[in-house]
Amino acid sequence: MACMTVVCAASALAMTGLVWFVQIVHYPLFAHVGADAWAGYHAAHTRRTGWIVAPLMIVELGSAAGLVLEGEHGALAPIGLALAAATWALTFAVAVPAHNRLARRYDATVVRALLRQGWWRAAAWTAHAGVALALAVA
Repeated sequence: MACMTVVCAASALAMTGLVWFVQIVHYPLFAHVGADAWAGYHAAHTRRTGWIVAPLMIVELGSAAGLVLEGEHGALAPIGLALAAATWALTFAVAVPAHNRLARRYDATVVRALLRQGWWRAAAWTAHAGVALALAVA
């Protein structure tokens, strides 16, 4: 098992676990924060989440690209890279704008949309984790 495949699988699995936790536990709890505490809570949530998510996403995408550049993994490596890129696209096209709106004020409609659209990110990360694991054990 090459180092790059282990790094890719580990980062994809970490992000998969994180996105499922956020999707099932964290985002639904937004409704219980309260209007008075919302601004501080959301700012802390965004800052603290960023310290975990940003490095993992960078490592995941970089290692997925590295596997493609190695050219030794057949069609699975480009599929993995496409899935990793999809998580970035969904994050920056959907989740980040929603969080930017939520930074101004709590909006239940935005949270519901974030939850609805979050299933696509959960699916993409789960699929990438599966591909990365397949590459790691091959």
